[in-house]
Amino acid sequence: MGDVGAYLETVGGNDRLALERVYAIARDVVPAAEEGTSYAMAALLYRGKGLVATVKAKKFLSMYPFSGQVIARHHDLLSGFETTTGSIHYSADHPLPEDTLRIMVQARREEIDAAAG
Repeated sequence: MGDVGAYLETVGGNDRLALERVYAIARDVVPAAEEGTSYAMAALLYRGKGLVATVKAKKFLSMYPFSGQVIARHHDLLSGFETTTGSIHYSADHPLPEDTLRIMVQARREEIDAAAG
């Protein structure tokens, strides 16, 4: 079991299902993603860089695309969700739309590819 799988084992119920959904969509968008750790969070990595992480906090779930630029460029897709410069807050009852997740993960993949040359 990788880092993401081990982390998910620590979360239960609908929160776990919501976290698993984000990782499943990200894996579908970037099949080459591998489990690892980035910024001390279980994450999917692409080309050795953080692609996406999602974790449970006390009051919400957070998704981290490891890029403030991805969040800023797609802020119009995130109305109804609290955001910070590096994270998007959601819940099992108010999940991020699949299309939004796909767009954001693809945008992060493109950033990583561009940086790799």
